[in-house]
Amino acid sequence: MSGDDSRRSASEPRPAGDVSFLSQVRVVELDLGKPGELRSPGEFTPVGGCEERVLALVRHQGHPLGLIAVTSTAGDSGALHETLAQSAHRQLSVGKELVLEAAARRRRAACGKAPAALPLVSVIVCTRDRTEMLPACLDSVLRIDYPRLEVILVDNAPSGDATERLVRSRYGERIRYVREPAPGLSRARNRGLTLAGGDICAFTDDDALTDPGWVTALVEAFDDGDVACVTGMVLPAELDTQAQLTSEAYATGVRGFTARRWSLRGPLEDPLAQFSPGRFGCGANMAFRTAILRATGGFDPATGAGTPSRGGEDLLAFQQVLTAGHTVMYQPDAIVWHRHRRTMEALARQVEGYGIGYTAFLTAAVRHRPRLLATLLRRLPSGLWRWYRANQRRTLQPDAPLLDPRHDDTIRALRRLERRGLLYGPYYYLQGIWRQRHTRGTEDSGRRRTDSTEE
Repeated sequence: MSGDDSRRSASEPRPAGDVSFLSQVRVVELDLGKPGELRSPGEFTPVGGCEERVLALVRHQGHPLGLIAVTSTAGDSGALHETLAQSAHRQLSVGKELVLEAAARRRRAACGKAPAALPLVSVIVCTRDRTEMLPACLDSVLRIDYPRLEVILVDNAPSGDATERLVRSRYGERIRYVREPAPGLSRARNRGLTLAGGDICAFTDDDALTDPGWVTALVEAFDDGDVACVTGMVLPAELDTQAQLTSEAYATGVRGFTARRWSLRGPLEDPLAQFSPGRFGCGANMAFRTAILRATGGFDPATGAGTPSRGGEDLLAFQQVLTAGHTVMYQPDAIVWHRHRRTMEALARQVEGYGIGYTAFLTAAVRHRPRLLATLLRRLPSGLWRWYRANQRRTLQPDAPLLDPRHDDTIRALRRLERRGLLYGPYYYLQGIWRQRHTRGTEDSGRRRTDSTEE
């Protein structure tokens, strides 16, 4: 596999970033190409001054350069902007700006193409009983600055008609609403995939906020004909609670600020690289060539949220694209902001699900391609040794200015939860297959009734 294989699997704990565990952290965007302006994630409105800790995504002409953290005592947004700009120039390489300026010119040229020359992109959002959270997500999707876009909302096994009423009254024909009666994120995504009319289908979650340039950045990556899947950067939309701070420290969605590519046509640098596709990205920010995703079977309905497996559907989709001979690309310009779990109880359940989902993914991968079992067993000893050594080194740094080293106990507890989850993934995946086989007739009948209602 070619590319940078230093990224860890989605199932592995990750080191904390430079954020505070002592107080709320405000998240903002700073574009060095737009002096005097700060924005909140997913919004067009400028932010005011604040007296709190601030985590800023630093950009130049829209391109991400890095993250910086400061403690602000500024009384207005202009002073805060100046503080952040000074910190950005100290902490980040100015040379990056020169490189990215050329990339920005290419991107602006791509945006200048006639709309008819651009591919149609289907944005698919799946939701279930989240009417309070959903409008912010859909509003951000409708602010995307790409000219050829269709938006499909899949309402997965809803308990009532609240989501449908919301979408029809607030968005009308701008969003295509469809109901998927069978529970499970993979089933919902497959429903959207079936309806997608775009050459490219892009997926995000209902607890995410998309950047206005998200789709443009994805499409730019697909200019390479070998690329069949593109993932992007997932940043925290808010860090208001202890659980959200811990979540970002434990499993950040930032895979770096440089584009990366992976293909099986090159040599394997990591013995388990093919079996740890969490390094490529995650389901909150991923896009595929529609025809290729359909050809590889879409998403396995026995994986993902809403099934006993609780996850792994995105990892399996990435791996199936790779094993089909295509390239996966990480595009840091494609940015999505995610609203993390707000309570420690919800975070603990999610982290346990990481472990269950990962080994469910491995089980599914072998089930779909039995020949992979020999490869997995051959590479497992050295891969597990690397994973163990990485975990031994993975502790919070006491000299990090905004970290509380005492919080490392919580990180260790989450690791134990995830490791425990690893043991159950194969069993829960097989349980999901059993459920799928025993409910298929009922689900097909419900889907036909839903289709007749929506026509």
